[in-house]
Amino acid sequence: MTALRSHVDTTSEAFRRNAEAFDEKRQTLARARAAAVSGGDERSRRRHTERGKLTARQRVYQLLDPGTPFMELGQLAGHDVYDEHVPSAGLVTGIGVVSGRPAVVFANDATVKGGSYFPLTVEKQLRAQLVARENRLPCIYLVDSGGAFLPLQEHLFPGEHHLGRMFRNIAELSALGLPQIAAVMGSCTAGGAYIPSMCDETVIVRGTGTVFLGGPQLVRAATGEMVDAETLGGADLHTRVSGVADHLAENDEHALAIVREIMARDARPAPAAPPRPPRPPLYDPAELPGIVSASLREHIPARDILARLLDGSEFTEYRARYGPTIVCGTGHIGGYPVGVLINDGVLFPESAQKAANFIELCTQRDIPLLFLHNINGFMVGAEYEADGIAKHGAKLVNAVSTAKVPKFSLVIGGSYGAGNLAMCGRSMGPRLMAMWPSAKSTVVGAEQTATVMALIRGDQLAKEGKVLSAEEEESIKRPIIETYERQAHPLYYAARMWVDAVVDPTETREWLALCLAMSADAPKQETRFGVFRM
Repeated sequence: MTALRSHVDTTSEAFRRNAEAFDEKRQTLARARAAAVSGGDERSRRRHTERGKLTARQRVYQLLDPGTPFMELGQLAGHDVYDEHVPSAGLVTGIGVVSGRPAVVFANDATVKGGSYFPLTVEKQLRAQLVARENRLPCIYLVDSGGAFLPLQEHLFPGEHHLGRMFRNIAELSALGLPQIAAVMGSCTAGGAYIPSMCDETVIVRGTGTVFLGGPQLVRAATGEMVDAETLGGADLHTRVSGVADHLAENDEHALAIVREIMARDARPAPAAPPRPPRPPLYDPAELPGIVSASLREHIPARDILARLLDGSEFTEYRARYGPTIVCGTGHIGGYPVGVLINDGVLFPESAQKAANFIELCTQRDIPLLFLHNINGFMVGAEYEADGIAKHGAKLVNAVSTAKVPKFSLVIGGSYGAGNLAMCGRSMGPRLMAMWPSAKSTVVGAEQTATVMALIRGDQLAKEGKVLSAEEEESIKRPIIETYERQAHPLYYAARMWVDAVVDPTETREWLALCLAMSADAPKQETRFGVFRM
């Protein structure tokens, strides 16, 4: 491997301006994160704690092994999406270590609309279950939910990827030998009752935990029977009479301790250490915000980014002189090997072929792939269409789609249209995907879209013998640009679960190391590529 050399002047005025502009974006994200982690309003939080209950995040952190990280997924989900305030979509999900074993953790936040499931809550839970499936991780459900948010039932119930899929996933994950463990720490009503009922092993808290298909009000409406929640579905009933739950806990802390004991019985081997000792880069990752231009129209030097992400800044580049607008090669992050693809310009036919070949090599050698997006798309024009840019680009999309090694995706600059697909955007199935606070992504760039729409209108007027005025052109372009800029923002993406996280550049190495560690012990899968058009 060769140590990368950085050519960035960290004392320059441009570096300082970039860093200052980046700080403004950080502050926007910091405010959104603060709103997400605070949970529901003050009244709801106070009522929750007065009942002797821990908050959702307190439960998670008390469950985890002390001093171990929690890789939260979808923290910003639901931000400014609904008329209701639904921080973190009312559900905390992520990957952590419990009794020495990595697991995916789900914790309903009962301070947010009683822990009700909104459409994004369901999507978030399904996403985390997919992470568990792909990486062969057990699931722990800390249940405290009033069930579906009924005003939005049409977006929650009937579809293939709605509420029912959560229960199907529990059954399928259990069938794969992945432990499914529940702790009922509050209400567990209606369809939500199937989460603990379908898990392999279930704990319930005395006095606060309840499980019933129909709550007291529904029972009264349906049958006329008057019954209180504890008698209908409390901990005593379910551990002594019904057998719905296996373990009785006296409080939240006791329930979490029992879950830890259950996880400690896992007979599978403990996670293996990375193949080689981690080493810091030769260049400080704290310099990354100064390297990324405040304007994404300016070039982001690919190798300077890698020099601050890879262990020892060491990188074995593949075909360095061919197809230079995409940089491919292997290195290590946190001691784990990784094959890296990072854009250094628009994709030409030779760039696409080179990247597809590199993916073939990595799948043959079981090397995980990391895609670092900064891409406008494929080169357009008569010369490149004649050269088969569509055919060569399709080879790359084929390779990205079918590669069965772990794939991780990070948008560091722009990520537009087919370029997003070629760099393993969300629809291409990365195991995890994130954006930097300065990144943007849309089907086409805002300026290009606005210009195209103005040109179309100008052509229409020309057929009528008229000319598009500057004022009319501006009236067409301005709303398009404003809409695209808002929708391209990382916070907009994270709020809708189109990415799993917004990661600060200075924390990117740690995030990527956790990604690689999470997937390191998953069973290897054989890659079978589709037909490449030659």
